[in-house]
Amino acid sequence: MPRATIRFAESAVSDLEELRKWYAEQGVLDVGDRLIEEIFERLEALRTHPDMGRIVPEFGQRFLRELIHPPFRMVYRSEPGYVRIVRIWRSERLLRLTAGDDSPP
Repeated sequence: MPRATIRFAESAVSDLEELRKWYAEQGVLDVGDRLIEEIFERLEALRTHPDMGRIVPEFGQRFLRELIHPPFRMVYRSEPGYVRIVRIWRSERLLRLTAGDDSPP
């Protein structure tokens, strides 16, 4: 079975940077680093199972899915051969795509 390539949109990279910064400001950088590591481990499963996430309820599009890793939701676009990570947000936030979030890699 071919493995999907995982790519990150700039918005997802920025989300991870902000997540790490917030935990550092709270004085618990080790917690932030652990959560980021867990997020990457969870996303790794998309290489062999790109459609494992649920369809994002706000949009109802089959290609736009998400994995939940409390307290985060990892939103991604699934296309043949690749997965593009779009956002990594706190799960209580509603998703709003910005220009470029879902553009092709």
